[in-house]
Amino acid sequence: MSKPSTLGGACIIASVCVGAGMLGLPSAGAGAWTLWTILAISVTMVMMTLSGWLLLEALKHYDFKVSFNTITKDVLKSKVNAINNLSLYFVGGILLYAYISSSGMIFGGIFDINAKLASVLFVIASSVFVLHSTRAVDRISVLLIIFMAISFIIGISGLATNIQVPTLLDSLDSQTSLSPYALAILPVALTSFGYHHSVSTMRDYYRDENRAKNAILGGTLIALTFYVIWVVCIFGNLPRTQFGPIVAAGGSVDALMTALGTVVNSDSVKQALNIFSIAAVVSSFIGVGLGVFDYLADFFGFEDTKQGRFKTWAVTFIPPLVFSLFAPFGFVAAIGLAGAAATIWTCIIPALLAKKLRQRQPEQQGFVVPGGNVTVYAVIIFGVLTAIFHILAMVDILPIFNG
Repeated sequence: MSKPSTLGGACIIASVCVGAGMLGLPSAGAGAWTLWTILAISVTMVMMTLSGWLLLEALKHYDFKVSFNTITKDVLKSKVNAINNLSLYFVGGILLYAYISSSGMIFGGIFDINAKLASVLFVIASSVFVLHSTRAVDRISVLLIIFMAISFIIGISGLATNIQVPTLLDSLDSQTSLSPYALAILPVALTSFGYHHSVSTMRDYYRDENRAKNAILGGTLIALTFYVIWVVCIFGNLPRTQFGPIVAAGGSVDALMTALGTVVNSDSVKQALNIFSIAAVVSSFIGVGLGVFDYLADFFGFEDTKQGRFKTWAVTFIPPLVFSLFAPFGFVAAIGLAGAAATIWTCIIPALLAKKLRQRQPEQQGFVVPGGNVTVYAVIIFGVLTAIFHILAMVDILPIFNG
């Protein structure tokens, strides 16, 4: 069998990220608008890439197939591991739940069937790639990213040629201060780069930490590129004052596409953007599902056999499907909730694991994240501050944009 390509792994990482970010960031960034949103997601991309590398460095001391549960229990002990497990499964589960709920509305409308039935069919059809193998997810992720790139280029072509600089910079409303809204973006931005449950998958896939490192960096760069272009095109077309209905609708795909339809006249552009949003949801569902799948296989000790993989499939996909059938709610609300808990296992725990294992084995060999303890503490501080900002926003201390 040929060696897996770096591009394939990068596409898996990008597919995990892009769905949440592309659909959640426009509404989350509407308060801070273009420049502050781009700054927030760029800083987040750097910190989340470093935190993923720190987890990768920590994993090098363990056998392949080992995931968060085993390493955290060994290094940080059972109580911390319990908190980490709860936060990781909560975030993974709520993201799958958000994607399933969105897919039900999207595909239900396309095929004119009940949204709940559409959700069930979506889970069955999409999760089969995860059930089969990481290589299958690699292949479908590359195809989906290519498909997304093509539809994205077609879709934004109409938006890019229609960008209005005063709208992009919100210069017509010079009386409003945008910077206070920037801090509230961070939880959604953090979730938009929340690929960390796939780090052990990448390491096991390549059997080489340095190749996994390159795949992670490639994936986060692809995601950042999509995000920046998307934000510029959206904010350059839709005035800030028109985001009220989108925010009120929970940042749903339908609300965003409807609003864009008022400023883009081309039917082909509208269709391309709709196709892109569909591909983003599908790719993220598969990517997140793979990470949660491998994590739960390690947690429950399920073997990598047909029977074991089916058990893992059941505990990965059935709970979020059931919740989505009985209690669907806004996409951005789900992403925001995920962002609060994600700081634990995307920033704080990876940094602590790397620090502890460096102390345990001072003579480091193999892959080591540059920057020493400065990188470790920077990642921890970023995670803690992001969690604090989310809590402050929840209790209305940080300003939240409502249109």
